[in-house]
Amino acid sequence: MRIGVPTEIKNHEYRVGLAPAAARELVHHGHEVLVQAGAGLGIGAADADYAAAGAKLLPDAAAVFAKAEMIVKVKEPQLAECRMLKPGQVLFTYLHLAPDPEQAEALMASGCTAIAYETVTAAGGSLPLLAPMSEVAGRMSIQAGAHHLEKAQGGRGVLLGGTPGVQPGKVVILGGGVAGTNAAHVAVGVGADVTILEKSLARIRHLDEVFNGRVRTVYSTVDAVETLVSTADLVIGSVLIPGASAPKLITRALLKKMLPGSVVVDIAIDQGGCLETSRATTHDAPTFVEEGVIHYCVANMPGAVARTSTMALNNATLPYALALADKGWKTALADDAGLKDGLNVHAGKITFKAVAEALRREADYRAADACLA
Repeated sequence: MRIGVPTEIKNHEYRVGLAPAAARELVHHGHEVLVQAGAGLGIGAADADYAAAGAKLLPDAAAVFAKAEMIVKVKEPQLAECRMLKPGQVLFTYLHLAPDPEQAEALMASGCTAIAYETVTAAGGSLPLLAPMSEVAGRMSIQAGAHHLEKAQGGRGVLLGGTPGVQPGKVVILGGGVAGTNAAHVAVGVGADVTILEKSLARIRHLDEVFNGRVRTVYSTVDAVETLVSTADLVIGSVLIPGASAPKLITRALLKKMLPGSVVVDIAIDQGGCLETSRATTHDAPTFVEEGVIHYCVANMPGAVARTSTMALNNATLPYALALADKGWKTALADDAGLKDGLNVHAGKITFKAVAEALRREADYRAADACLA
């Protein structure tokens, strides 16, 4: 199979779909890897590194899209990229379609087969291709929040770890999944006062065992969210419903009760955000203020640590990319129900039910199983 790797063009996105080592593995399996010149510069990978791995360098994205049978990316295709996709071509990347009707429309119009990293599942319903970036975003959320709590950034002037004789900052984490757990690890590490709200009792018990009393766990209710968020210095929004829009746990009314200069880092922004007031921001302008509360809503947080993120992502995506290339997408999906869960768009139809419902495009829904017939 011919596998294409274009340069990412989202604002300050430095990751790349395949690092040289991953490209070499695909070449080793007998596939042809086509890489846009300069695609790996953001992670310190020169064109010569890709050439040494056996990949072929192409001058621009148009050439990559024109020749490749499968496109491997990191972030969702921008509209200009969607217009280069074609029927029968496989797209393997993050999509996050629920809050993005324009992208969904463009992918449907292209006729491509789009497989989303974020909805691929593994045993027990885990999300193996979302997990590595959730780990990175969770860890980054605390350093981003701590920075914007500084008075010079407009924050409350609170040091999360406190000092001897001064109480530490209060961190409230909405959702105890992968991102929330990683946020808690860093917050505990800097000495903050940390509380995690979670709905799954099994997960609450797990978190209690993992943190051994260093973190408070609270069953998430409307009352608990309101009580804890209104007194927090830093709130981390890390709730997730796979493929669907994130629930709005913080309303504008609750925002008005929060401490002036407090900070919210909305990791759920890729799925629309978990605040009523959230809107996607970029690394160029990462924050905005609503009701006196600083909102950090960067939609590609891990792009700032591109080398670490690319390596972590490739570790997870490479086995699936190999399966798609070795077997073809239909056989690969038929053989792996978890990979089949990643199918979001095929031949003009939406194939993931939660996405169709979020976009109110139920009439355009077609079950993934039907696409394999």
